[in-house]
Amino acid sequence: MLHSDIAPDRLFSLATGYRCAKVLLCAVELDVFTALGGQPRAAADLARMVGVHSRSACDFFDALVALELLARDTAGRYANTMEASLYLDRNKPSYLGGMFNQFNSREYQMWSKLGDALRTGEPQIGSTSAEHFATIYGEPARFRTFVDAMTAGSLTAAKAIAEKFPWSNHRTLMDIGTAQGCLPVQVAHFHPHITGGGFDLPELSKAFADYVCDNELSERLRFYPGSFFRDDLPAADVLVFGRVLHNWDLATKKMLLQKAYQVIPKGGAVVVYDMLIDDERRTAVGGLLSSLNMLLWTNAGFGYGGSECADWMREAGFSETRIEPLVAGQSMVIGQK
Repeated sequence: MLHSDIAPDRLFSLATGYRCAKVLLCAVELDVFTALGGQPRAAADLARMVGVHSRSACDFFDALVALELLARDTAGRYANTMEASLYLDRNKPSYLGGMFNQFNSREYQMWSKLGDALRTGEPQIGSTSAEHFATIYGEPARFRTFVDAMTAGSLTAAKAIAEKFPWSNHRTLMDIGTAQGCLPVQVAHFHPHITGGGFDLPELSKAFADYVCDNELSERLRFYPGSFFRDDLPAADVLVFGRVLHNWDLATKKMLLQKAYQVIPKGGAVVVYDMLIDDERRTAVGGLLSSLNMLLWTNAGFGYGGSECADWMREAGFSETRIEPLVAGQSMVIGQK
């Protein structure tokens, strides 16, 4: 093949990907998709509702059309696509905008410092991981963005786990690092016989209680405060670590699985779900980028593969392991005791 036959189109698409990302993130920030939740709207009307200047309105909205996030009819009115309506209208229970707001308010700026992180090996949050979370919990606006992001980031995987894991074989669950309790809420909705709750730092107690109450599950799910560094984990038939292990170094990952093994009864299971890296480390773009994200966010966290996690589970004592794909690039690793 002649070099002249190799077009640079893909390289330019990759290099300018931040432009597409920012258009989407700004549209979520401005609540464009919620504004279109009721009916199609003309550009001027939509611009007025979301606070966009007339100079930029048509280019902005038409960029969303080109990205297949909005549709435009022959009268020039804009409407949500089915995908945008399902996931980006905040009035829908399937809304994922909380995670996108976290991308916009925090991660977008942090990724501009990826070069610094690659050279130094240090996170770019301006503090240690512990100090960072303490700051978040002390600022109501940032705390709300954080817990909403954790719920949105877990929602699709939690629904898939509720459907795919054999919950009929178990009666209790405990979600470790639960935040608002997205995972136990989804499982409890799908399986009326399941009880349990979530374990996290005491600062998450009210957020969990409010979310569970809003879902009318307060009689079956409760919050267990504590630190998994200092305290034993609450016992249950199934313990879940959702998007938790990637935050920590290898010793901590193994310690958490060992703590889980100690409190799970025989016949119980541990479930780890995350954006996993493929074993050959060649194709899982999402998992590899997620691991680089941990470089930016944490002191020693890193992504991992399903086979690695299964090895750690067997080292902790779990006798059988398996890996199952979920949704949106996420997978779960199951260890049976």
